[in-house]
Amino acid sequence: MSDTSGTETPPVVIKKYANRRLYNTATSSYVTLDDLSRMVKARNDFVVYDAKTGEDITRAVLTQIIVEEEQKGGQNLLPISFLRQLIGLYGDSMQWLVPRYLDHAMSSFSENHDQMRKSLQNAFGGLFPFGSLEQMGKQNLALFEQTMKMFSPFPVPGGGVGTGAGGEKPKDAEPHADASLGDLKQRIDEMQHQLDAYAKKEKGEA
Repeated sequence: MSDTSGTETPPVVIKKYANRRLYNTATSSYVTLDDLSRMVKARNDFVVYDAKTGEDITRAVLTQIIVEEEQKGGQNLLPISFLRQLIGLYGDSMQWLVPRYLDHAMSSFSENHDQMRKSLQNAFGGLFPFGSLEQMGKQNLALFEQTMKMFSPFPVPGGGVGTGAGGEKPKDAEPHADASLGDLKQRIDEMQHQLDAYAKKEKGEA
């Protein structure tokens, strides 16, 4: 993260103590998960260390924030089918590819989300055309879930790559896996093209 002068600002250091309390070293005050959630939304970068061992536990704390948010009524972002597919990918041979795909997909969505928000605010004075945004969201979610199904170890209707009844892979799993890699790249390119086209349309460039 950079400040107004363009200088790279180091992330805020948060320490987590044995009593599970979180301490913000920048403000010299204790904070909660809700406070950290607001920092994330405000794009204030931070890292979390175990106060005793010095271990970086940022990932675990961010995951805990997501769990807390998902438990709040009416704020569910993660479909059950997606969660099942994601859990099934732990330990799978394609696990290494998932973080890269998720990072690329979310970065693209975030970038275009900001562009669309600005263009829609300028065009409609803050009155968003919810129908078009909802439709785009459904299209991207469908594309995302289709891509995730290619790597799911569970049986996929329609002939996707899965595992046998005893957990073993079918004899022709390797050819399908190679084909899935090509399909994944194509789907990522298609999603990026879709997002870019939508952003250009909102800017009046298309």
